[in-house]
Amino acid sequence: METSRRDFMKKSTLASLSLGVAATIPFVTHAENTAPADQINVGIIGCNSMGFGILKHHLGFPDVRCVAMCDVDENILNQRAEEIRKTFKQKPVLYRDFRKMLEQKDIDAVIIGTPDHWHCLITVFALQAGKHVYVEKPMANTIAECNIMVNAANYYKKVVQVGQQQRSGFIFQKSMDLIKTGKIGKLRKINIWANFNYGAGPDILADEPVPEGVDYDMWLGPAPKRPFNKNRFHGWWRLSWDYGGGLMSDWGVHLLDMGLWAKDLVKAPDKVLVYGTNNYHEKKARETFDSMTVSFPKDEYVINWDMTAGIQSGPYKMPYGIAFIGDDGTIVADRNKMNLFPEWDEEAKHSKTSEYQYLEGKESHKEHVRNFLDCIKSGQKNACPPEIGRAAALHVHIANIAARVGEPVLNWDDGKNLFTNNKAANELITPTYRSPWTLPKF
Repeated sequence: METSRRDFMKKSTLASLSLGVAATIPFVTHAENTAPADQINVGIIGCNSMGFGILKHHLGFPDVRCVAMCDVDENILNQRAEEIRKTFKQKPVLYRDFRKMLEQKDIDAVIIGTPDHWHCLITVFALQAGKHVYVEKPMANTIAECNIMVNAANYYKKVVQVGQQQRSGFIFQKSMDLIKTGKIGKLRKINIWANFNYGAGPDILADEPVPEGVDYDMWLGPAPKRPFNKNRFHGWWRLSWDYGGGLMSDWGVHLLDMGLWAKDLVKAPDKVLVYGTNNYHEKKARETFDSMTVSFPKDEYVINWDMTAGIQSGPYKMPYGIAFIGDDGTIVADRNKMNLFPEWDEEAKHSKTSEYQYLEGKESHKEHVRNFLDCIKSGQKNACPPEIGRAAALHVHIANIAARVGEPVLNWDDGKNLFTNNKAANELITPTYRSPWTLPKF
């Protein structure tokens, strides 16, 4: 591992000399009323959407300061830096190349808000540079990359928080408490659904020249070389296999994670039963699936996933949600509300369990960030470490792989890290990185 670390630092330094930085703005000193020893300095890589939102959640706490920002789009970078200056009165150093940013010694933690295909490489580089990491979900874009990230986090012993923020929110924490204390009886089935218009994709556009201020070759990074197209860039990259996994990996990783948490499962599925297709009524700019039905058989229960892109309605009048079905009752939840619906005992003439309702929920990004920061300081285990992120991501990736190779029943051997009944599926476990980038070895 020391050899790979030395190689990383050497290559990073050489690259920095040639690439330089987009701009340099002196950052201010520690936040008021916060002791330097308690201050956590963060840098962000990927400033456009979710990454910037997570940064703002970090900066909502008085013990956090943004000292560095990096993006391959200087238009986004400058815009976000100005927002930080106006809103938080801070002036981070700006970079176009994340490797140069990681050389900045006062950075304690890095937020990774890039497209999924960059998560693994940047996480490993950040860990090698001695930084803690908050990485957006899904943890990585392939099975092999997820495995690498788990091994790297264990080796460098830094806090790595995967952005599956529902683990830090009251609604799902309460749901888990009700399930695990037996309030719904034996858990038998979990039904999950996610129906969103955006999953159908945008209208088809022609390729075009790279916009001014965008380092498109760096944006592609280890992914295959392709012409620039707005439908594979900001936001819409999720619907191309090179960079994401569609609605399945965008929402599926969150909701399937809750299905695993119900029984504290931290492993990949042994088997998936999958139907995935594209049957939206219009042709759109999309490579990923618009419709999927998946079953994940477990030892004591089953998790069922259903998604239909292009619509926004679903069971219980909810576009997305999860139903935990037990002998005595069913919990139905999304990020804003939960209801426990009791079963009726016909013989005893009363409900089998107590009704419960909570309707004042909200997004839990802030709580997830606070958990990350607290664990950096305390050394305690965080809410969503890489092992948990891997389990959720592999449920997504294995289902997508089954649909891509047309295998309705796909078997996975987690110990051997391979599929046992489909050779084509095994070709999709490990990505081929585009030169000069190389897949980390851990």
